[in-house]
Amino acid sequence: MSFHAAIFDLDGVIADTARLHLQAWRQLAKELQLPWNDAMEEGLKGLERMASLEVILGHRSPDFTNGEKVALASRKNDCYRALIETLSPADLLPGAGELLHWLRSRHIPIGLASASKNAPAVLNALEIADCFTYIADPSAAAPKPAPDIFLAAATGLAAEPAVCLAFEDAAAGVDAIQAAGMTAVGVGDRNALQSADHLLNSLVEFEPERFFSAHNTPSPISASIA
Repeated sequence: MSFHAAIFDLDGVIADTARLHLQAWRQLAKELQLPWNDAMEEGLKGLERMASLEVILGHRSPDFTNGEKVALASRKNDCYRALIETLSPADLLPGAGELLHWLRSRHIPIGLASASKNAPAVLNALEIADCFTYIADPSAAAPKPAPDIFLAAATGLAAEPAVCLAFEDAAAGVDAIQAAGMTAVGVGDRNALQSADHLLNSLVEFEPERFFSAHNTPSPISASIA
């Protein structure tokens, strides 16, 4: 089958910004004298900010009011945004830059379906913002594994879900892609992503010529953010 559009998650697929999120969450956990372990890191994959905070707080969650939780999430985000400023194109994961530029050069629409509200800042720091035709707004979508953000990206690209190929590194994201009626490419941990339609250790292994036709794609629209 030939696909007409590509949709990407951000953290763990295009760049290792997940490490910056984890660094910021670890700092918050340290400040609150909360435990931290490797299992917690895996559990944070693909979660939006407030859901991540609940994982961090764990059994102490009832000790904080909603207002205090919002303030804590904001504190973490301030730390993360400071870390974003340290990013550069060197932080792109192997194969990501090459694939994005291959798609762009062939006028294949590219969408972003990330839970991160800071995605535009990350793309700018990585110097790949101009590769994206459309960035779906995570604040207007239910969190993954709900398909909302992938469907929003497809709508923004003027592409039917069935002709969209989507890339994810988290099991919840793979579930969201498939719930949206799209084909899922899992990037990373094969055991965690075994339900994906295609599995890659990294984007270096992806062969775009097998999946995309440059002769039967919608005309790209101006880059925009939902």
